[in-house]
Amino acid sequence: MTEMVHIDVVIDEHYEDPLVAIHTKSRSEQVENIIHAVENAANESFPPIYVYSEERIEPVLQREIFRIRTEGRKIFLDTQDASYLVRETLARLEEELDTQRFFRISQSEIINLYKVKCFDISVYGTIGVEFDNGLRTWASRRYVKALKEKLNKVG
Repeated sequence: MTEMVHIDVVIDEHYEDPLVAIHTKSRSEQVENIIHAVENAANESFPPIYVYSEERIEPVLQREIFRIRTEGRKIFLDTQDASYLVRETLARLEEELDTQRFFRISQSEIINLYKVKCFDISVYGTIGVEFDNGLRTWASRRYVKALKEKLNKVG
């Protein structure tokens, strides 16, 4: 395998937003680096979310977030490996998040659609959400219609 990357740019008036497709034999470190570079270039207008961890404040990139949720009166941000305290309101965070990537599924939770493994529609009136890391949650009935509409636009 060569380390060279071949790039084809196709101008097509049917695409409103750019579409990037990677054709490769297998997922490798090089492919991951390309994905990372494209995401960073495309999402540079979306700031990281600052979280609190013990005596530190740390930035978390939006692409690393699985979900943001309320628990009691506190807001938590979940990533692959950890849960962090956030000192912003859910509504304020929603304003900063990439609307293509994030979606509110209840009064107390916003999910990253890019981290969802599957949606469970077997229970009438609601939608279960399973993330890539095995975490599960449910959309409240109030948000089901909007979530289905969002998924139809994505899919």
